[in-house]
Amino acid sequence: MASLEGIEAMLVDLDGVLYVEEGAVSGAKEAVGRLRAAGLGLRFVTNTTARSRAQTLEKLGRLGFEVDPDELITPAALARRHCEERGHETVALIMNEDVKDDFAELREVGEHPDAVIMGDLGEAFGFPILNRAFRMVMDGAELIALQKNRFWLTDDGLSLDAGPFVAAIEYASGDEAHVVGKPAPAFFEGVLGGLGADAEHAAMVGDDVESDVAGAMNEGLAGILVRTGKFREDFVRESGIEPTATVDSIADVPELVDA
Repeated sequence: MASLEGIEAMLVDLDGVLYVEEGAVSGAKEAVGRLRAAGLGLRFVTNTTARSRAQTLEKLGRLGFEVDPDELITPAALARRHCEERGHETVALIMNEDVKDDFAELREVGEHPDAVIMGDLGEAFGFPILNRAFRMVMDGAELIALQKNRFWLTDDGLSLDAGPFVAAIEYASGDEAHVVGKPAPAFFEGVLGGLGADAEHAAMVGDDVESDVAGAMNEGLAGILVRTGKFREDFVRESGIEPTATVDSIADVPELVDA
């Protein structure tokens, strides 16, 4: 197994890495403990937009992971910051009601918003919702995507994530979404800035070879791919992406950094 020298900070994805649906990945809790004991700066980063920040913290605790609120990074905070920087005061929130709690500082409106913020709606996505978002973007609203993942793993198999629906609005409107989650460069820059870490001394652990691994490597981090969650050998092979390291699960990651 290859070793990664000089790693001082690690970004760890949640879904598919620490847990899959309601079950923790075998050895994940112990691996997180070993990484902490080794003195690595940890941030738990997610593109999940199906749950609010509070719900995600609750789930981590319920599954046995001790995570400080400051260690959890979600796209919602970055979207709020972007709206503040752009002067957006009114928004249309295309996401489930729980996640809307993370946007309480913004005013949700039904017509002529400054921005359309898209997250995950699962099976609730449909023509009326997408057409409403499309019309708002055509009327001048900025399209903001909390993430643009293609798919994720659920209990009953691979399922469409928010990305295909964001892409539909982009294609129809001709506007490119401002993506705040992985693999957006600003996502990694913001996380590393909060850790006070340099990219060359940081690594990202994920099950998504595009958003997690390639996104991190493009910004100078090491990219560690795990064979859990949405990992599919054929998808990785066809992507042409060569991770810094590939391991069976996060349980193997401490060995990479001698933790």
